Amino acid sequence: MFYDKAKIYVAGGAGGNGIVAYRREKYVPLGGPAGGNGGNGGSVILEVDKGLRTLIDLRYQRKYVADRGKHGEGSKKHGKNGLDITVKVPPGTVVYDDDSNTMLADLLIEGQKFIAANGGRGGRGNASFVTSVHRAPALSENGLPGEERTLRLEMKLLADVGLVGYPNVGKSTLLSTVSAAKPKIAGYHFTTLKPKLGTIYLEQGQSFVMADIPGLIKGAAQGQGLGHEFLRHVERTKLFIHVIDVSGYEGRDPIEDFQAINKELKEYDKSLSLRPQIIALNKFDLINEQELVQDVIDYFTEQGYKVFLISAVTGKGVPALMREAYIQLKEIEENNPSDSEEDIPLIITVPVKEEEPFTVKIEEEVFVVSGPTAKRLAAITDFENRVAVQRFQRLLKKTGIIKALKDAGIQEGDSVKFENLLFDYYDDDGE
Repeated sequence: MFYDKAKIYVAGGAGGNGIVAYRREKYVPLGGPAGGNGGNGGSVILEVDKGLRTLIDLRYQRKYVADRGKHGEGSKKHGKNGLDITVKVPPGTVVYDDDSNTMLADLLIEGQKFIAANGGRGGRGNASFVTSVHRAPALSENGLPGEERTLRLEMKLLADVGLVGYPNVGKSTLLSTVSAAKPKIAGYHFTTLKPKLGTIYLEQGQSFVMADIPGLIKGAAQGQGLGHEFLRHVERTKLFIHVIDVSGYEGRDPIEDFQAINKELKEYDKSLSLRPQIIALNKFDLINEQELVQDVIDYFTEQGYKVFLISAVTGKGVPALMREAYIQLKEIEENNPSDSEEDIPLIITVPVKEEEPFTVKIEEEVFVVSGPTAKRLAAITDFENRVAVQRFQRLLKKTGIIKALKDAGIQEGDSVKFENLLFDYYDDDGE
């Protein structure tokens, strides 16, 4: 099966906790602090593997959680970092944040990586808090949680040329004639229900990739039939070969078909209708008289299109069509140089979301403190350690959270919700 969409949950591992420990050695009565730091949590990484063609593996495993870092130990031993998880995806995979529908990465080339969920930083042990004033701190930090998010992955085929046209006009037959691709072909509409890729070799050093896009119908741009599923795959193509049934055996009007398909392309994405097109008038072998279709040829020629009379079944006219496609591709690439692989970043990270360090809101008479700063302070603090709690209180003042609570009108005895913590507020400095 051709699976070109998937949804997965990814979570980086939490950082390991730092610990409070002291040297306990014979003849060292005043051994100093020796608590090691926790290890960093592992990350979840998406990596392009050109050997993959679909997202089918992600249909069976939808949850990826990296290892947490190990806790620190005595003798200043740092915990080991958690192992990363690498998830292989095919070239052409576009990654979206499913909650915000924001595109995070467009993965194109072999080995390209996207760090989908960073692991949390390991907490510091008490050996890291030694100062000239505090020679034996009884303080350590917990590790930070890893990032987590739900991702939506969509494939967009990486093809130079896209075959477009109504169902049953011969696109699959044409692809099978000129490449090693073997799409299923039958004499009824909608035979092709999934895109197919084929490589076209003209001669040494001259080749391109062509995609058979399943037949479009009226209303495809609005999602009729499988419109959106199909149109997504033509977005990357540089050139269209518009295949039109010119035989008249099904009572279709070639010019009306052409206009209808271009209308769908334009409504889906205006830039698609502006993409260069070559007209392939197929099934000419069924009539074999150019005079019968001369008015159609004249129409497209007057519009500035190159027109080819072909038979995908017999191969007549097909080599010339492929040669023209290659020539136009070279012209497009010369006039519109795209980024080379050297310019494509090999490692992509999630863009940093700019937001307030913290916010204070009143909800049902409870003062709720939220935001990245609040989350970090709550995560690193060991609330069973009195010294850590005292540091937490100092950091609340230093970051301005206490002032914000006062500005919001907090009084002694009021309840404060801080991430998953709920406590009563008391002003310990009389300000």
